[in-house]
Amino acid sequence: MEFKIASENVLAKESKQYRFSLYKVLIAIGGFSFALFCAILISSAFGSSNIPFHSILSLLLSPVSFTGAENISPASISTIVFQVRLPRIIMSGLVGAALGVAGAAYQGMFRNPLADPYLTGISQGAALGAVVGFILPFNVPAALIPVLSFISAIVCVFVVYSIARVGNTLPMTTLILAGVAIGAFLASLTSYLIITSGDRAHGIIFWLLGTFSLADWWQVSIMTPYILLGIIIICLYARPLNVMQLDEDQARQLGINTEKVKLVILSAATIATAAAVCFCGIIGFIGIIVPHLVRILFGPDYRLLLPLSALTGAILLIVADTISRTMLSPSEIPVGIITAIIGVPFFLYVLRTRKKAVF
Repeated sequence: MEFKIASENVLAKESKQYRFSLYKVLIAIGGFSFALFCAILISSAFGSSNIPFHSILSLLLSPVSFTGAENISPASISTIVFQVRLPRIIMSGLVGAALGVAGAAYQGMFRNPLADPYLTGISQGAALGAVVGFILPFNVPAALIPVLSFISAIVCVFVVYSIARVGNTLPMTTLILAGVAIGAFLASLTSYLIITSGDRAHGIIFWLLGTFSLADWWQVSIMTPYILLGIIIICLYARPLNVMQLDEDQARQLGINTEKVKLVILSAATIATAAAVCFCGIIGFIGIIVPHLVRILFGPDYRLLLPLSALTGAILLIVADTISRTMLSPSEIPVGIITAIIGVPFFLYVLRTRKKAVF
């Protein structure tokens, strides 16, 4: 009884940290949504053929009355925007949102500031499945490679979960260690297959570093339901994540089924991350730096942290992909390189300036 009263007192004290006004929520989400719209607009305008902003706005808002830009026919601009750039922008935004939310959820579930969506070996599983698709001795349809990657990622996380589970509980430390071990094993298999792949090694490595160069509306339509489902489920568990930041024992005393919460979050984050990785390869640092950035600006409340991580991840990855395809145009830089260049200095800044992470 005394323990329960003490837990409730701790929760009441902690809840002061999680109070925020509706005004703050609307301002934050509205501001980041506007920033996302600006990122989409800017990304649509820049490329091998630059298009004026007013032409993009005219095309997006009134495609029927669109008159085109100088020296570029309206039909050409419409094709460039709707068939080439927008699918890529939408896909990069979805992937960024998935990685941002999954990273925030993992950091909360593991209570570890270094946790990211790839902690349970999902990236290595997806990479192995994709590489197998690339090197099969017979011609594999391009649409089959993401399927192999997705299945391999799901199977990898299931194996990690099965190894880590002890009875009816899921120890976080054991889950991390199992993920590291299985991930290292799969990474070694992937490296061996790449070495023996011959002329296909260059294409495989480019995919593994992350790219949206093959994005189209078909891929967007396939991945969207999985990513949105994962994000929505994780956001619905924002309040339990807040309570679990105290301690698992205290959370259980306060009525939280911690094992159920961990299983649901792990499943939702796995689905969203696997859907993201299987189409575009492994894109690092988004899942780590985005939650930290949002925490610095708006605090640790997961009711606000999760939706803002989705918007921030989408913005950051759209900007990174725009840089990757325009910096050396008409050649492309793998977007994973750009996110690492952006992410490493920021992450070192966080480690240097913040003595204690707030969760």
